[in-house]
Amino acid sequence: MTDPTTRALSLLSLLQARPFWRGEDLAAELGVTARTLRRDVGRLRQLGYTVDAGAGSGGGYSLGRGGALPPLTLDEEQAVAVTLALTRMAGDGGSPHAEAALRALHTIDAVTPARIR
Repeated sequence: MTDPTTRALSLLSLLQARPFWRGEDLAAELGVTARTLRRDVGRLRQLGYTVDAGAGSGGGYSLGRGGALPPLTLDEEQAVAVTLALTRMAGDGGSPHAEAALRALHTIDAVTPARIR
């Protein structure tokens, strides 16, 4: 994978998939060197993501919390699950979050491929 944007999105998806990655495992999964992985982590940090790093043989990376809420990536199954949950909440007129759920549904619908919808 040579395109930095594609790699950054793949890295973000992997970091969201599990709480901790050893650096060498993450680099192998992406098919890059440790140096390229560090650059890609830096790129995510520049975009506003909090990526925690640990040094040493047991070191690795995890997606941190806090800061501004950056864009979120979901795989197809996650998108379906979120859509179903939001649909249920939007249909509950008594919920104080029904309007927000409806707005989120419109946002997801705008970017969801037709075959998944």
